[in-house]
Amino acid sequence: MGWLELKILPVLAIVATAFGGCGLAYDASTHARAWHMLRSLKPGESSLEVHQNWGEPDMRQYVGHKQIWSYAIQPNSNDVAATLLYTSVKPGDNGSFLDLKFIDGKLVSWNKAEHTVPAKQGAGFGYGLGPGGGVSNIGHF
Repeated sequence: MGWLELKILPVLAIVATAFGGCGLAYDASTHARAWHMLRSLKPGESSLEVHQNWGEPDMRQYVGHKQIWSYAIQPNSNDVAATLLYTSVKPGDNGSFLDLKFIDGKLVSWNKAEHTVPAKQGAGFGYGLGPGGGVSNIGHF
C-alpha cells in the first residue's frame, strides 16, 4: 500500500462515519417523534393542530371526508444503505408509519401500519443530457 492510500483511508473512514451517523440520527428521531405522538395525541384534535404540533406528514391519503396522514417511524426498512446513510422518506421505501385518521378534519384514531411509499404524483421537472453532450429539457407532465 502506497503513501497516498495510507493518507486517503483515514479520511474515507471519517467521511463514512459522519454520513453513517445521519441515517442513524434520522431513524432515532422518527422513532422519538412517533413515541411522543403516541403519548400526546388526543381524539378530536383538528388537522391544523396536529400539523402545527408535528409538521408535514410523510404521506397523505384522501378518501371523501376521511384523511389518513402517515408519519414515518422506520421508513427505510427494506434498504440497509438508506437506513445508514439516507435521511428522508423516498418512493419505494417499505417501512413502519404512524397513521392518523381524520374525519371532517378531526382526529378520530391512530395506529402503526406498514406501507410502501408510492411514487410522487403530479407534474415534475427533469432534464437530461442530449446527443453530443448538449443539455436538453425534458418535461414530465
